[in-house]
Amino acid sequence: MTVTISGASAPGFDSVRAAFEAAFDGKPEMGAALAIRVDGERVVDLWGGVSHERTAAPWLEQTPSVIFSCTKGISSILAARLVQEGRLGYGDRVADYWPEFAAAGKADVRIKDLLSHRSGLSAPRESMTTEQIVDWDFVVASLAAQEPLWEPDTGYAYHALTHGWLIGEVIRRITGQSVGEYFHSLIAEPLHADAWIGLPEGLHDRVAHMHVGSTLATLIVNQAAARTPGVIDWSEQAMTLGGALDPALVTVDKDFNSPAIQSAEIPGAGGIATARALASIWSATIVETDGVRLLEPDVIAEATVTQSEGSPVWDVPGPWPRWGMGFQLDSEARRYTGDRAFGHDGAGGQVSFADPESGVGFAFLTNQMEAIDDVRATRIVDSLREILRSNRGAVGFA
Repeated sequence: MTVTISGASAPGFDSVRAAFEAAFDGKPEMGAALAIRVDGERVVDLWGGVSHERTAAPWLEQTPSVIFSCTKGISSILAARLVQEGRLGYGDRVADYWPEFAAAGKADVRIKDLLSHRSGLSAPRESMTTEQIVDWDFVVASLAAQEPLWEPDTGYAYHALTHGWLIGEVIRRITGQSVGEYFHSLIAEPLHADAWIGLPEGLHDRVAHMHVGSTLATLIVNQAAARTPGVIDWSEQAMTLGGALDPALVTVDKDFNSPAIQSAEIPGAGGIATARALASIWSATIVETDGVRLLEPDVIAEATVTQSEGSPVWDVPGPWPRWGMGFQLDSEARRYTGDRAFGHDGAGGQVSFADPESGVGFAFLTNQMEAIDDVRATRIVDSLREILRSNRGAVGFA
């Protein structure tokens, strides 16, 4: 089956386009989009495949999809902007903004601990239901009252979903806006970007339907078989919240395919965007893009100092990511186009980042979710890196 690729790429980016086309090989039910800006100019804007594997509806120019943990990158941009404005400090105590958080020995937990997965709240001690996780007040009250799973700032473990509620509540306490409202007013609206944390009513039919690919399905089965009965797997608890979500994060019409979940503000994983919008957001963190510049170099420098790396608290196989102030940094686990790049990837193959050195804003999104060793985005990034190394000169297109 030949997949029709639509969109455009600037001269000199042929190998990136070829890598995007190759991502569809052997995947007739896949849809995807790729957007890249360099120095604020669009150089790649491509899409193709199907947005819904059951209906074979095509992936269109304006098709958005769930971006999963790329949402953490957006939340981290929001936090960095508050730092830039002097309204937040990475070394500040969380309880100074959110007094209830001081319960159960957390009085000295810092903002940087929340952002860099060091707060000890990677998963809820008490299992949650699907109905509970769409209730913002319930979730943040539960996390504020919870005793940490380990002594904060003595190690890290990936806060797969709790990350967004934790920093999101701090953002809400400072701004008086929900994280979705603040994102819309600060970033999405000025950039005219099709991106949301909390999808508005009437847009659900536009969103690509996410489905589980063979490698992810196999991984989930193998992980389940390896668990010890009666013993909590805290990494799994972090992903499912104890049963509120499927381990794959999507099922046919539930989890992140559910309109109720998509409408809720779940800033650890629930963002929805087009690749074009996401690339524009990351571009705007480092260079003026469509009239918007989000972060200054000194704030980026502070936000990208390594906070967590190496082996985590729970026994998770490497290679392991490297984290700054919520930003996923270049590492063996996720290579970008340079060692100063920062961003965040997402479950199933999503990748988004900015590179201050090369001026890149990048986003690859797909609705066919594969396991962590998926190479689709990796090969695209590798191709882009080679182009940037050999020749930065490429004129964008209108």
